[in-house]
Amino acid sequence: MTSSFSGKAPLARGPVPTLSGPCFGRGSAIRSCRPLSVFLIALALAFAGPACKRKEPRQLSVVEMSNPTARKQLLTGFYGLEAGAWRWTAKEFAVELAVPPEAARNGAWLRVRLATPDALIDKLGSITLSSTVGGQALDPQTYSAAGNYTYQRPVPASLLQGASATVDFTLDKVMRPGGADVRDLGIVVLGVGLEPR
Repeated sequence: MTSSFSGKAPLARGPVPTLSGPCFGRGSAIRSCRPLSVFLIALALAFAGPACKRKEPRQLSVVEMSNPTARKQLLTGFYGLEAGAWRWTAKEFAVELAVPPEAARNGAWLRVRLATPDALIDKLGSITLSSTVGGQALDPQTYSAAGNYTYQRPVPASLLQGASATVDFTLDKVMRPGGADVRDLGIVVLGVGLEPR
């Protein structure tokens, strides 16, 4: 018994359907539909636009110098990343930090993980770090020995009422290494953040 199925669909016979209306004619009718086409494309892009935008990374309350996505929170006074982990600062430097949950009610700790290298202390003897949050000064700290330190200060809740806070830092002096390096170097910072109390 042989099958009549050949594996191909039979060709349709009969009249070919035609499209009618103002946009399917010839000549001037096609030109008259261009504004409609442009409008529909613009409308589609307007609705698709927000969905196609790349989502910005969320602002962090703790910024590690090694985190490339946090670089935009370093507002001023930070030099390039070194050894993939830390940055030298200038005499004045600033960072913007997200306010942690509950900090608007309980306050937070400002913590800076830092280092004062031997070369810095040998040249300057000591260095003093001061900070302000929302224009209010926090207690300074003086470092007179080389080493790794954590600068820690309480930040009152009254200064943390927004979504973020700008922290400004100032050093009393800086070191110029000499030679080809013309930077004014302050301290080495590994991380800075606002942490819940």
